[in-house]
Amino acid sequence: MHKKRLVIGISGATGPIYGIRMLEILKEVDIETHLVISDASETTIQLETNYKMEYVKGLADYVYDINNVGGAIASGSFQTMGMVVAPCSIKTLSGIAHSYNENLLIRAADVTLKEGRKLVLMVRETPFHKGHLRLMLQAAEMGAVIAPAIPSFYKKPKTIDDIVNQNVGRILDFFDIKIDLFDRWSEADSQNAMDLLSNKTKIRLTS
Repeated sequence: MHKKRLVIGISGATGPIYGIRMLEILKEVDIETHLVISDASETTIQLETNYKMEYVKGLADYVYDINNVGGAIASGSFQTMGMVVAPCSIKTLSGIAHSYNENLLIRAADVTLKEGRKLVLMVRETPFHKGHLRLMLQAAEMGAVIAPAIPSFYKKPKTIDDIVNQNVGRILDFFDIKIDLFDRWSEADSQNAMDLLSNKTKIRLTS
């Protein structure tokens, strides 16, 4: 394999912007992207974003029909870095956890697991009931990384883009794709946190 390849799956949960932003970023670096989009996600993209499907599909190097279970990404001999499902609906999570390969998105995820490659699932649902949690545990036990789209606020994000970029950047970290997308925790941040804790301790001791 001469060029690194990453498979991107976009399922029908809320949050397709994560997959779209990932494609936008990877288009700027030397990573070949292979995209599979569920039917439900096409509706979600129209509801939640201003992007046209032509634009989204145009971001990827290769786009596959969800029903084409004979696509290249359905084969373990087709070498990739791994796969990200962003976002990952509970239905898709269930299919992956049970190896129920009813479409190419789930089949590609199953292949990623069986070949021992990295599979990152940006699960989108809230709150989680026990069934959801069991599915995530089952997928994790099979080798998937469960990375729900949970924002962090320690760097005080100012826009939705800041939140999206932080989540996407952290996912790309799993594949050692280092891109300057967000402010990372630094030594200065650690020192500030230590100073705050020290001041609180002093106040407790003197009160």
